[in-house]
Order: sequence, then C-alpha cells, then structure tokens
Amino acid sequence: MDLSYGPEYEAFRHEVRQFLARNGADAPRGEGLRAPKMLAWQKRLIEHGYAARTIPREYGGYGAAPDILKSRIIAEEFASAQVSQGMGGQGISMLVPTLLEVGTEEQKRQFIPPTLRGELLWCQGYSEPGAGSDLASLRTSAVLDGDEWVVNGQKIWTSTAHLADWIFCLVRTEPNAPKHKGISFLLFRMDTPGIEVRPLVDMTGHANFNEVFFTDVRVPKHQIVGSRGDGWMVANAILRHERDSLGNPDATLARLNALIRLMQAETLNGQRLIDHPVYRDRLMQLQGRVMALRFNDLRILSAKLNRADASLARMVVKLEGTELRHALEGLAIDIMGELGLAYGDNPEKRDGGSWQHQYMFFLGLIIGGGTSQIQKNIISERGLGMPKEPKFERTTG
Repeated sequence: MDLSYGPEYEAFRHEVRQFLARNGADAPRGEGLRAPKMLAWQKRLIEHGYAARTIPREYGGYGAAPDILKSRIIAEEFASAQVSQGMGGQGISMLVPTLLEVGTEEQKRQFIPPTLRGELLWCQGYSEPGAGSDLASLRTSAVLDGDEWVVNGQKIWTSTAHLADWIFCLVRTEPNAPKHKGISFLLFRMDTPGIEVRPLVDMTGHANFNEVFFTDVRVPKHQIVGSRGDGWMVANAILRHERDSLGNPDATLARLNALIRLMQAETLNGQRLIDHPVYRDRLMQLQGRVMALRFNDLRILSAKLNRADASLARMVVKLEGTELRHALEGLAIDIMGELGLAYGDNPEKRDGGSWQHQYMFFLGLIIGGGTSQIQKNIISERGLGMPKEPKFERTTG
C-alpha cells in the first residue's frame, strides 16, 4: 500500500519548507496583535498562500482552490518548524467565514480585507450575566429609532474587547417574539459613544475577558448581518466556527512538538523525561489523541469539499480540542517538577511561563464557547439521536 502523497504534493511540501527556511526567522514570537512584525508576517503569509488561502482575492485572500492535502502539508510543516501560521482570533476565524456565508457584498468588501490583514480587530458580544449556556435568553436590546438602532444592555466574558476596533453583537430586536426568533446580529465600532469596557482578570492573572456595558449606543440601521430577527441563524454559524477554532488541531500539533522537545531537555536523576516510562506513556496517549483530532479535521474538510454532512464530526472538536490542550499543558507542568509552579516574574520559568499560562487559559476555554457538559448534551442529542434530558416543572411549596 502506497501512502505517499505523490510527486505534486511532495513538491509542494518542498516549497513550504523552502519558504520557512528563508522566512521563518522573521515570524513573530510573542508580539502583540498590533505589532508591526505581526502585521508584516500576516501580509507575507497571505501573499504566499499560507494564510487566508481559500478566501477569494476580491476580499483580500489568496484565492486558491480548496485542497485538503495542501492545507494539511502547510499545517504540518509550520507546526514542525514551530513557526506562526499567522493571525486568527474572532475576526479572522469566526466573522470572516460567516460574512462569506451570509453577509452582503458591501459587508464582505468593507470588513473582510482589513480583518484578514490584521488591521481591524473584533470582539464578540454574546454572553450576558443571565445568558451564558442559554444564549437565547439574552436581554441586551436594540430599538429602531429612524435610521439607527439604540442599544442598551450588558455583555460579559468579552474577549479582546479592550483591544477591539469593532464588535459583532447579538441583541434582542423583537421583545415579544419567541426567544430564538427575536434576535438580530449587529456590527458596530467599539469607540461609539455609550460603550464602557471593564476588564475581568482570569485565572492566568491577566485580563483576557471583559464586561461591556451599552447605554443608548446608536448604530446605523444598515449595520445588520442577515435580516431583522434572524440573528440566531447567524449566531449559530459563528458558533460553529468558534468551536472549530477552539479545538484547532494545527495549533495542538505545534504544542505537542514543543512538549516533546521539553521532555527531551528536562531530566530526573540524570534521565531524560522522555525516556521515563510513566511520562513517555502519558505522552503517547496525548499523541494518539492529537492524531485523532487531526484525522477528524480531515473528515470535516473532506465533507465540506464534497458537500457531505459532517455535523457529528464538528460537534466533538471543541470538546476534545480544549480538554486535550489542557491535558497537554498539564503534562508539561508535571515534567518541570517544582519549576512547573513558577509564575509571574519568577526567573526560573521555562519558555516564559507559557505552559502555566496555557494550562489555566484552556481550563477557562473548557467552559467558554459552551461548557463541556453542554457539548456532551449536544453530541448525544443532536449527533447521536439520544433522548433529551427530561425537564421537570418547578413547584413551589
């Protein structure tokens, strides 16, 4: 059995390796989203087709035809070289594909190119204090006043709100409609008068999330995606892309390679940790889970190209991806022994403390984007067709 990709794809792999050899030293390593080095690297990746590969050229992408094997080769080579595959986040990974599906031509041309280039940063206004897992219970309102929406309410756990230029936001525009029917999807600038952002410090010790308050925020009428009251449909498109991005197999593979290098360097009583049978066994289990996640990703890509149903395969990505990353970062902390507890400005930190930070960050992402418990219910009920959990009426005594 010949499992090679064939001459065409091996030539493409060589091309990717040559690009990395020539340009890898210019890749950002820890720079911020607005850093010139990050923006320059993103531009270079798009020009060569290693980022925004299948986004049409008229919207700022590279314009290549979808090709599963080439996408896989790019991911493998960048992960092996430990080189950034460019920018992601809520704008590029979530909003852009959604606008390609349901946005107007004007919205695609206005928002997609600067978002891909990293010139326009986005945050997501979804969760509220009383509407987290039950997102359809949101209460932030938008009332039409002439040619403007007037938005009032509050969002919480809003990642990057303190950095974002724009927000895509779910609001209730039809207060008397059933809760899934009365929601609309608005886009507006974060410097609009009436918006207040308050940072929330999480388990990493940093303010990765925020509370956002809206007081009589006026938004132009045309800055709506889809039709009025159809926001739940748009929201579900976004959530599919969000859950895919939270379980990114390419980023997980890169992190696994870094873990292997760490195990080759760290020792216990003069023995490399990768040669220790207990730790090696844990590593092999994680390797198996990473392989499964990557093969599942190929299943999703194949189904997309062949217009087949991959709904069940997509449902497991967020659940397995976030729990796998948490376990992977946890093994790294165990490998480092007492140094695994180093945090803050401790000079003994390995890799700038990234393992400890990511361990706590992914513990949060197991909750974010739909908790693991919610995800398991979705998989069992919608994916496997199992009976729904019985609901009992509340009684007062």
